[in-house]
Amino acid sequence: MLSAATRDELAARLWRAELGREPIAPLTGVHPEMDVVDAYEIQLINIRQRVGAGARVLGHKVGLSSPAMQQMMGVDEPDYGHLLDEMQVFEETPVKAGNYLYPRVEVEVGFILAADLPGAGCTEDDVLAATEALVPSIELIDTRITDWKIALCDTIADNASSAGFVLGAGRVAPGELDVTAIEAVLTRNGEVVAEGRSDAVLGNPVTAVAWLARKVESFGVRLRKGDVVLPGSCTRAIDARAGDEFVADFTGLGSVRLAFE
Repeated sequence: MLSAATRDELAARLWRAELGREPIAPLTGVHPEMDVVDAYEIQLINIRQRVGAGARVLGHKVGLSSPAMQQMMGVDEPDYGHLLDEMQVFEETPVKAGNYLYPRVEVEVGFILAADLPGAGCTEDDVLAATEALVPSIELIDTRITDWKIALCDTIADNASSAGFVLGAGRVAPGELDVTAIEAVLTRNGEVVAEGRSDAVLGNPVTAVAWLARKVESFGVRLRKGDVVLPGSCTRAIDARAGDEFVADFTGLGSVRLAFE
């Protein structure tokens, strides 16, 4: 367990790395004693700072939601980060690749909540009842750690490596399609670069949202009406470069576009 002063110092390092677009060495290399609680508290220090400066929390994202990623990180549960309004990007406006260090994109079936979710006792049924719509989405991930050389606590402290997100126009009620069987295809500049299905996310992305609602309550956070929740990627992450245009197509849900300049 780290001291409060050390947590503050590490949060400041991440903050400076993001603002200056200068990557830093893994936090866990300097402080191998860091645990998951430390990492989430470091994440929250920077989120509170951004909110204090005027940002709004629009929702949350789940990471490490596939068995392969959990095995790679040596963990048995996902992690989470915050989605802020200043992180939202839009289909019609290309983003500057130079604003990020090591940008990648992930394909996700997003959730928009029509009601607050319970915390510790949240179930899949609660999630389905509270979901206004599923939405096609792409998450833009990045790391402030040099060359993506991250351990679990590094990515958690770094807002679960989240940097941006874009939502497509489609809105489909969860009762109108099988949430576990949504096929997703990602193209980059017209070429297919990744394919997957929604059940790659813990067998059911609804399960990831229920896990998130239970997990965040322990840190004094709740999932609220109007929140956007990204439950994890249907496909592997793909590197993004200036000039790339990505389109993710989802069966029964529509598509979403993200371009880089």
